[in-house]
Amino acid sequence: MHREAVRTAEASTYLVPLGRFLFAVIFLAAVPMHFTAPGIQYAASEGVPLAEILVPLSGVIALLGGLSVLLGYHARVGAVLLAVFLLPVTLVMHDFWSVADPMEAQLQQVMFMKNLAILGGALLVAYFGSGPFSLGDRRRGRA
Repeated sequence: MHREAVRTAEASTYLVPLGRFLFAVIFLAAVPMHFTAPGIQYAASEGVPLAEILVPLSGVIALLGGLSVLLGYHARVGAVLLAVFLLPVTLVMHDFWSVADPMEAQLQQVMFMKNLAILGGALLVAYFGSGPFSLGDRRRGRA
C-alpha cells in the first residue's frame, strides 16, 4: 500500500505544473489582441473608458501575470495581477445583465461565469503558490 501511495504522490506532482500551464495559456494567448487597433476598438465599444491606454496596460498585466504563473516565478504576485486584471474585465466586458438580446445575454453570462472560475483559480495560486517544477522552487533549492 505504501508503494502505491508514493507512486500516486509522484504522479500528482506533475499535475501542478500542467495546471499552471493550462491556467496561464488563456491569458498569454490573448495578450497580442491587447495591442491591436481592433482589440482596442472592441473594448471601447463595450464601454471601456480610455481604451487606448487601459487595453494595452491590461495586456502588460496579463503578460506579466501569465508568465509569472506559468514559470512559477513569484506566482503569488502574478496570480494577484491576474485577479486585478479579471475583476474589471469581467464586470465591464461581460455585463450580461444589461444586454437586451437573449442570445447575446446568455453568451455574456457564460463568459462572466468562465471569468469567475478563472478568478477562483487565480485566488488558489495566490494562496498556495507555484508548487513543484517552478522557478520559485529552484530559487529555494527544492528543484
